[in-house]
Amino acid sequence: VQLQASGGGVVQAGGSLTLSCAASGRTFSSYSVGWLRQAPGKDREFVASSSWNGGATDYSDSVAGRFTISRDNAKKMVYLQMNSLKPEDTAIYYCVAQRITRTNWGYWGQGTQVTVSS
Repeated sequence: VQLQASGGGVVQAGGSLTLSCAASGRTFSSYSVGWLRQAPGKDREFVASSSWNGGATDYSDSVAGRFTISRDNAKKMVYLQMNSLKPEDTAIYYCVAQRITRTNWGYWGQGTQVTVSS
């Protein structure tokens, strides 16, 4: 599975942004998918995940209620809708697939930078 994230940018606090992740590979629809992030000087952090069919989702406490993960298996796409953004959401966001643990995944895409200005 190959993953290509996009949609990052600069947004003001309180604003919204949607990240997209295009996947390739025949087995994509059988894998859980997720998003992790890494801020400068900090460890990589789990953000959200979705089961193979989107029936089960998981969110970190810091984004629950503000972010929504979704997927479209027919299009091989994963999305992260981010609302009520805060400066502390500033990070590089990574699209991932095949969950082992919250922070350990089998497949990683390149990151996309999200910057939230105060």
